[in-house]
Order: sequence, then C-alpha cells, then structure tokens
Amino acid sequence: MQFTPPLARLIEQFQKLPGIGPKSAQRMAFFVLGMNKDEVDEFAFAIVDAKEKVKNCSNCFHLSAQDPCEICRNEKRDPATLCVVSDSKDVVALERTREFKGRYHVLTGLISPLDGKGPDQLSIRELIARITEEEISEVILAINPTIEGDATVLYLKNLLKPSGVKVTRIAFGLPVGADLEYADDVTLTRAMEGRREV
Repeated sequence: MQFTPPLARLIEQFQKLPGIGPKSAQRMAFFVLGMNKDEVDEFAFAIVDAKEKVKNCSNCFHLSAQDPCEICRNEKRDPATLCVVSDSKDVVALERTREFKGRYHVLTGLISPLDGKGPDQLSIRELIARITEEEISEVILAINPTIEGDATVLYLKNLLKPSGVKVTRIAFGLPVGADLEYADDVTLTRAMEGRREV
C-alpha cells in the first residue's frame, strides 16, 4: 500500500529500531499521528534531549547524563570489585537484581571480526588502566555466552591473568523452574560447568 510521503518517512524511521518490522512500524506511526501536538512535541523533545545529553561515562563507559556517572560517584560501592559487561543494558539488568555492590566497566561491544570489531574498538585499554590505578582485586566477566562473548572472555582472561587480579565469570545454565529433559545440550553443559558446592 502507498502511504503519503510524510507518513511513509515516519514508518521508515520506526523500522530502523531493533525488532520493529513493517507492521509494528505502521502501528507506531499511526499511534503517533493519533497523539495530540503537545504529546508529539514532548516525544520528539525526549529523543533529541537524550541524544544530546546522554554520553558514555569517562570512567566506566556506562551511559549517563552525568560524568562521572551515578554509579562511579557512589562511594558506598565496593571499589575493589569490577564487573565487566558488553553494554549499558547489562548494567541496568544487573542493577535490577540489587545484588552486585561493586563498580562496572562497559566494553561498548564485543570482539566480532565478522562485524569488523576488534579489541581496539572496545574500551579494553581503559579497563587495564583502571585495574592498575584503582587496585581492583576481582574482575567479574558478565558477558553473554555467545560466540562473540566467549571470544571476548577468552581475550580478556588471557590479558588479565598476568596482572594477578582474580578473574571470574558469572555462571550460566538452567533458568529457575526449568526441566532438565527440555534443556538443550549447551545449556546443560553450562549448568554443569557453573555448579557450586551446596
């Protein structure tokens, strides 16, 4: 179906969002057209304002409107424990648990040769500098168990081991409430590797 050009452009912009196909983009565009002018202005302002103000923290690379970010400035957090994640979404997920009391370092991606992303495109140099300067005793690698994630973990492990810092990785395996018989081989393998004493 042919849409009038302004509507077609709006649909096209929504389709650029991750996970949004043509139908979802159309629904979103029609929803925006149904909003009143003040709501649309507020929506547009929020996008532009976030883009202009939210940057990477100069210390940990987490997204924040403040520099250093709120987590880096929090003196109650354990300065000797550093959790390394691939992006800011992972920081948000871990913070939701309210379990981790240390600080973070965001790599801003993963090593992915197919996408042309090597170690030099990540914040690895800054991570090494922090481990030295901040006297970090443990680095927790909270990185997804994908091909890119495993490659990044292996690279970091080899890079960090000579420094004497304790390097750990979060456990992966069965979700709570899952049945063993329905779990795939990789998940079961990860569950066995991540076992701990009870």
